[in-house]
Amino acid sequence: MNFRNTLLSGLALATVLGTSAMAEDVQMGIVVKIGGIPWFNAMEQGILERAEELGVSAEMIGPTSADPALQVRAIEDLIAKGVDVIGVVPNDEAALEPVLTKARKAGITVIAHEGPGLNNVDWNFELASAVGFGEAHAQLLCESAEKPGSYAVYVGSLTVPLHNAWADAAVSWLDGNCEGLTKVGDRYGVAESVDDSRSTALDLMAANDDLRGILAFGSQGPIGAGRAIEERRLAGQVHVMGPFSPGQGRQLVKDGVIAGGYMWNPAEAGRVFVTLGNMLVEGAEITEGTTIEGLGAVSPDAATRNIITDNLLEINAETVDVLAEKGL
Repeated sequence: MNFRNTLLSGLALATVLGTSAMAEDVQMGIVVKIGGIPWFNAMEQGILERAEELGVSAEMIGPTSADPALQVRAIEDLIAKGVDVIGVVPNDEAALEPVLTKARKAGITVIAHEGPGLNNVDWNFELASAVGFGEAHAQLLCESAEKPGSYAVYVGSLTVPLHNAWADAAVSWLDGNCEGLTKVGDRYGVAESVDDSRSTALDLMAANDDLRGILAFGSQGPIGAGRAIEERRLAGQVHVMGPFSPGQGRQLVKDGVIAGGYMWNPAEAGRVFVTLGNMLVEGAEITEGTTIEGLGAVSPDAATRNIITDNLLEINAETVDVLAEKGL
């Protein structure tokens, strides 16, 4: 090989290696509430697909249970690893504030989803407003319940702020707009577990002959409550609604056990984590009218660091197959 060919080969190799190094320059870790459930499996797919498109490195960390301490530990590990971006879907905002403060002091960009009350973030993004999401489910319950009676409210846990904000909005709307329905108990922090949601629903139905519905905020809540209603053969008498994975709940919807609900695309949320993280690392400023793929042109709240959009999808007997076939 002559000198010219050797030089060209060397330049070509350097270009390949340089491109590869650039692709690995931006590293992201996204810590979600819990691993291994359909909702966050779909989010992980979105994270990985968008990372490949942008040529960055991104991984999702899903703890084995919805324990805030496990999220703190995962974020500590990402800080030690020296990633550029940390994303989080919080189980407990207050528990995460100290470790997110540590991350930002280390120069790490921090992005949250479903964490509108977090202070130590660069941005939190939502694909639905808390009030609109809660009220939409409340209206569905009011329309479904044909007789006066009681209803119960599930959340993922009593420390998940967004679930509780949805519940607050739903209860407030029902109090003011739906005569004949009264809430039983306060709220039940079981909706991240199918088994806990099922057993709680069985207890509620046994103790309340007039139970008309369960508002389940947390993707496993409608599934577990639906299975309990199916067991008791009370489909059409006790109505359950909330956000859930269409692929997981498809048959329960078709059988009339789950009345329906609203959701956003968790895969799209995963893509937004990576898109927004990459924009911020590259120095982009998020201002009025900034277009973010997956969110559209946004109107950010600089004071609260929240980006709220309205990208709701309705889940019902007509839409569930189409949504499930999209992998949701």
